[in-house]
Amino acid sequence: MRYFILLCTLCLLLAPKPGLAGEASWWNDDWSYRKPITLDTSPSGGNITQPVGRMPLLIRLHPGNFQFDGVAKNGSDLRFVGADGKTPLNYQIENFDPVMGVAQIWLDATDLPANGQQTIWMYYGDSKAPVFSNGAATFDADYTLVYHFDESTGQPPKDATAYGNNAASGALRTADGGIAGNAARFDGTTVVTLPTSSSLEIKDGGSFTLSTWIKLDVLPTTATLIYAHRQDNKALLIGIDNGAPFVEVDGGNAPQRANGSAALKAGQWTHLAIAAGNGQITLYVNGQPSANLAAALPALSGSAAVGGDVAGTANAPVPFAAFVGQMDELRLSRIARPAAMIAADVLTQGAQSKLIGYGEDEKKSGFGFGYFGIIVRSVTVDAWVVIAVLLIMAIISWLVMWQRGNYVSRVTNANERFLHRYRELGGNLLGLAGNHVSPAVKGELAGSSLYRLYEIGAKEVWRRRDEDGRLVIASESIEAIRAVMDSTLVRENQALSRSMVMLTIAISGGPFLGLLGTVVGVMITFAAIAAAGDVNINAIAPGISAALLATVAGLAVAIPALFGYNYLLTRNKAVTANMQVFVDEFVTRLAELHRAVDLSTVEG
Repeated sequence: MRYFILLCTLCLLLAPKPGLAGEASWWNDDWSYRKPITLDTSPSGGNITQPVGRMPLLIRLHPGNFQFDGVAKNGSDLRFVGADGKTPLNYQIENFDPVMGVAQIWLDATDLPANGQQTIWMYYGDSKAPVFSNGAATFDADYTLVYHFDESTGQPPKDATAYGNNAASGALRTADGGIAGNAARFDGTTVVTLPTSSSLEIKDGGSFTLSTWIKLDVLPTTATLIYAHRQDNKALLIGIDNGAPFVEVDGGNAPQRANGSAALKAGQWTHLAIAAGNGQITLYVNGQPSANLAAALPALSGSAAVGGDVAGTANAPVPFAAFVGQMDELRLSRIARPAAMIAADVLTQGAQSKLIGYGEDEKKSGFGFGYFGIIVRSVTVDAWVVIAVLLIMAIISWLVMWQRGNYVSRVTNANERFLHRYRELGGNLLGLAGNHVSPAVKGELAGSSLYRLYEIGAKEVWRRRDEDGRLVIASESIEAIRAVMDSTLVRENQALSRSMVMLTIAISGGPFLGLLGTVVGVMITFAAIAAAGDVNINAIAPGISAALLATVAGLAVAIPALFGYNYLLTRNKAVTANMQVFVDEFVTRLAELHRAVDLSTVEG
């Protein structure tokens, strides 16, 4: 029996437990849930062949990859942890709406490798967690301006970087359906004026990167500006001419322009970027190089304009038309961003991103977490009382099975040792009884029920000696000896069955006690619903599932007790059958050995 119990215990220890592997690397026990997010730069994913390093990635959450259950209403409990499972990553929430089931979050990916995969974790489910969203920490120090255009209609754009380069003027109308959340609508009359800031200045021959998403209502028929930075007779212009994007640099002598290789399409989002550095300017369309210009940037200070042109002087004419359409995610950098990063921007911000994959949500294992945690938290007091009683019954039944299993094993092993010695006696039937038997032999056979029967039978035989010490066994004496041995056999059976009634109580009473707890729990659940007047599945399900926990506990008590009881009953029957056979054998051999004495006694 002890091997049976050990086997059950081993199975419980080795049984798979949901979330156990993740539990070992759980970042913080205060967070109840997490979601794996895979950054895939391999050919099957984003297909990025050059290392990108640090960059902001757009995490899109929607009902297809996130259920918004268990998360704070404003997303304040969101935390992103790196691939090492320990390092928190900075992020900025641009939009988080659990009612609509949408969220856009900018994540600071500290190291995006080429041709590889890494898994980061999004943790949530801590109602006490403070807000951690921080745009200044998410975008690196080389970003001098980041406009998400997520302000209310009529407000100038605000900068998400640490430089705080909020627009000096330019009240825009907000439009839904941007690349990430809302977008800004330019109507051809409003131009956003950037502040005069040293962080936005361009040094002579310096580096610069601009990237943004635009959506044209119609292709403009006149040259249109998206970005303009002028000082005196020098300028950096980015716009659209003849349907194609262009970048123009004027160092004060004569303007130099590079035009895109293909015209843009109206009515769809297009990513435009220019990267300037080391005397080269590259124009990108949707992450791919579209034009190159061998020119260095002139020194430019003062304010720049977005969505139109600003004249160099108050009286100078404006030679370009203002932008008409939508714009989203405008970024300026004081360095030339690498081509791999610009391509990755398009991949992560596009509607169908293969760069980012979302895994299944995981619940922290252990007491109080996951589905089982919901059940435990909903258990009523009366059910806990029933479960406590069942737990006591379970402990008692396991102790009985352990003790009875050890006892029957000791008896069985001792009986085998006794029968081995008994078979060696030959005609000396009483050779193992009396004072001549060594204490070592008696100690070896002490636990044998057959040996106890044998001693009782031998004592009855020795009691039938006459005055001369001879054994006188009559037929009536044989039956008397059998009767004494049978009474001993009954007491041995009682010893084998001692405490077995506790197992029968657990088998029959455990399920009924569990059912009692379930019925009372269901009654209380319906009474609470009636009192609250709230009839819905979310109000009923936790109480019903918690009430059923009592029935599960009752079955958990009864099923092991049933297996143990049947196992012990079979072992006990085998020991009882051996004792019955031994009594018959002993009495028969005794009658055979003393038949002559019996006859002489009768004749006398």
